[in-house]
Amino acid sequence: MSESFHNGSITKNKNRVTHSISVYEIKGEEHKLYCQNLCLIAKLFLDHKSIYFDVSSFSFYVLTENDNNGKHIVAYFSKEMSLATEFNLACIMVMPPYQRKGYGQFLISMSYYFSRLEKRICTPETPLSDLGKISYKSYWTNTILETLLKYKGNLSIKELSEETGIKNDDIIYTLNELSLV
Repeated sequence: MSESFHNGSITKNKNRVTHSISVYEIKGEEHKLYCQNLCLIAKLFLDHKSIYFDVSSFSFYVLTENDNNGKHIVAYFSKEMSLATEFNLACIMVMPPYQRKGYGQFLISMSYYFSRLEKRICTPETPLSDLGKISYKSYWTNTILETLLKYKGNLSIKELSEETGIKNDDIIYTLNELSLV
């Protein structure tokens, strides 16, 4: 299967069927009912999901998989729009049929990308689901190790945090899990 990135979408070719993904930003205050419904869908799969009525202070980033039959919601993450919070992600949900395809990692990466654009060091809102913990641990591990490799290990925790946008506590947790500190 070949994969290419073009104009903000990823295209996969397999047996002459073209699949691509798209991400849409949806403001909770502008599309309240749609965002509430996203939260209610997430509530079906996430036991700890509690906020689903007051969505006005959140932005939702909806990931769709696109094919010849249309655009299909695969996953989303929400983020509080206030810059006063240390959280770069409030809720993340990948629909069960689309799990283990890298979509969660892609959305986590996107949330940190936005944090770096805002020049903020952030962390996800807790509690994380079991799958959320696994996904974040994997993202943090890959990102931290790639950054250490890039700088040949010559970074302090603070510099590593500034480079990746990952909060110090999350870096220390990950390095401890890897027995590197």
